[in-house]
Amino acid sequence: MSSQQLRITLAGRELVTEAGTTAGAALDGGPGVIAARVNGVPRDLAHVLADGDEVEPIVNSSDEGHAILRHSTAHVLAQAVQDLQDRFPQARLGIGPPVENGFYYDFDVSRPFLPDDLKAIEARMREIVKQGQLFSRRVVTDAEARDELKSEPYKLELIGLKGSPAADAEESVEVGGPELTIYDNLDPKTGAVLWKDLCRGPHVPSTRAIPAFKLLRTGGAYWRGSEKNPQLQRIYGTAWETRAAQDDYLTMLAEAERRDHRRLGAELDLFSFPNEIGSGLPVFHPKGGIIRRVMEDYSRRRHEEAGYEFVNTPHLTKAELFETSGHLGFYKESMFPPMELEGAEYYAKPMNCPMHVLIYRSRGRSYRELPLRLFEFGTVYRFEKSGVVHGLTRARGFTQDDSHIFCTPEQLPGELASLLDFVVGLLRDFGLTDFEAELSTRPDKYVGTIAEWVAAEEALQHALDASGLPYTVAEGEGAFYAPKIDVHVKDAIGRRWQLSTLQVDFQEPGRFGIEYQAADGTRQRPYMIHRALFGSIERFFGILLEHYAGAFPPWLAPVQVTGIPISDAHVPYLQKVADMLREQGIRVTVDDSDDRMQKKIRTAQQQKVPYMLIAGDADVAAEAVSFRYRDGSQKNGVPVAEAVAEIVTAVRDRVQV
Repeated sequence: MSSQQLRITLAGRELVTEAGTTAGAALDGGPGVIAARVNGVPRDLAHVLADGDEVEPIVNSSDEGHAILRHSTAHVLAQAVQDLQDRFPQARLGIGPPVENGFYYDFDVSRPFLPDDLKAIEARMREIVKQGQLFSRRVVTDAEARDELKSEPYKLELIGLKGSPAADAEESVEVGGPELTIYDNLDPKTGAVLWKDLCRGPHVPSTRAIPAFKLLRTGGAYWRGSEKNPQLQRIYGTAWETRAAQDDYLTMLAEAERRDHRRLGAELDLFSFPNEIGSGLPVFHPKGGIIRRVMEDYSRRRHEEAGYEFVNTPHLTKAELFETSGHLGFYKESMFPPMELEGAEYYAKPMNCPMHVLIYRSRGRSYRELPLRLFEFGTVYRFEKSGVVHGLTRARGFTQDDSHIFCTPEQLPGELASLLDFVVGLLRDFGLTDFEAELSTRPDKYVGTIAEWVAAEEALQHALDASGLPYTVAEGEGAFYAPKIDVHVKDAIGRRWQLSTLQVDFQEPGRFGIEYQAADGTRQRPYMIHRALFGSIERFFGILLEHYAGAFPPWLAPVQVTGIPISDAHVPYLQKVADMLREQGIRVTVDDSDDRMQKKIRTAQQQKVPYMLIAGDADVAAEAVSFRYRDGSQKNGVPVAEAVAEIVTAVRDRVQV
């Protein structure tokens, strides 16, 4: 092979090519290929290959391709805003990362964006896309970046975070690599620089590789998520590989809006977020409290049947506990500030696990007690940035259905397999059926030994294989102290939610020095498994509310039956029917208001009550009811005993109607 040639591996095939060949030229994959993975690292198609490189295509329909496509569209959005100087003079740039199903960009502008502004911005974006501007990567020094971006104060702040753990995932799209890079948008004919942005990349080769996009909405967002910082104006958008894919997403988005748990929570009088209490801190109203109690009671019963022991722990603790556990070192930014009391610092707890370890450590333990499964509905507090707080699904105070299992090394594989089976079985009982899992392995920064991590990862993989669940491996995505399994579920409209987590932890037992006496009399260290099933009661409540669009199955519905009299004379009859249902544990009301019968039916339907029992003269004479379902269908002349039996059976069997 001559010095003018190089050997590369292209999508698993070895081949010889000319020196200076770019990833794009080597792949030659058509318009769907928008970037390359070179030696496992995403690169622009313009990246020049070296001898021995392994090259794979990144297509715009893949998850990685979506992120690149959307981040490139965010750049086009930012360019369009700064191009429209008559509307937005002196617009300054924040950040513009890809997010799930879309992207956003934050701007420091003199006024909030209006609907007409979005139309003008989108029109300018289409002009930029049509021009086919080229994305061109350039490595710069810190000093060069500061000089070029001296009029962009937020970019200057980010330059100081280059490669720093202080940069979060969204900020790292600009400064997350070992070097600073700027992407120039070039005129395809002249090569002139039309716009530029600090960015890690990669990007699509040109703006023409953005087939479909749409701006969705605007909102305020504090710079870097802190209320102490200036409030910027955020524009959200979405981008897809085809117009058809985008149309499908927008249809799903409209359905998601109809199902939004925050709107349904208000309409159905389930919960609220009073300003007087604070952002991300929900209160549950009586109807929401019923649903929550039923969820918790059923979970408690299933846990009791599975051999769990119930514990309770306080809401706050001295700082020393989280110093011992390591959370103050690794997690302090996500904790509420401490309070001072009698010369000691106290923290609202962000998790329950250290307290469960103390319960284990409260006395000597024998191998005969293991596995020891501790369970708690424990309320925790985490200082989520204001920009990410979202109803019940991202709150600052929430209750975890938290379990910690202490076991011997020999018990670990079987216990994990049993746990995973229990988790999926309980989620199925709530009407969720479409599962997949993700195994997250050792990250770059971790505690413990390689041998411990290998043993934990093998045990988790054994549990997944035994479960039969489809799963993927997320290399390097584990927590600093443990690998984990995350169970994901798809809801009724195909959205993917991360729910249950199983983590094997070798670190906390060592930090707290917990032991058990083995069969041979020696003192051994137990393994510890962290397990959250719902994740949090609040978040799971919100997911179920959206999954069912508020129409909970009868066993979860706050009001399971509404009696509707045709006239006031029929109220006593329906009250007797209601008493029969209450004796069977059914939640029932009789609408004895002054409203007309049709309005009473409409009210019950709006409140998504599963069953309506209507009674008039003929029903009273026949000791029957007219049985009306939530979907509007109706059966007349149903004997009362038969109606009661149908309702009780549906609730007992947890079926949807």
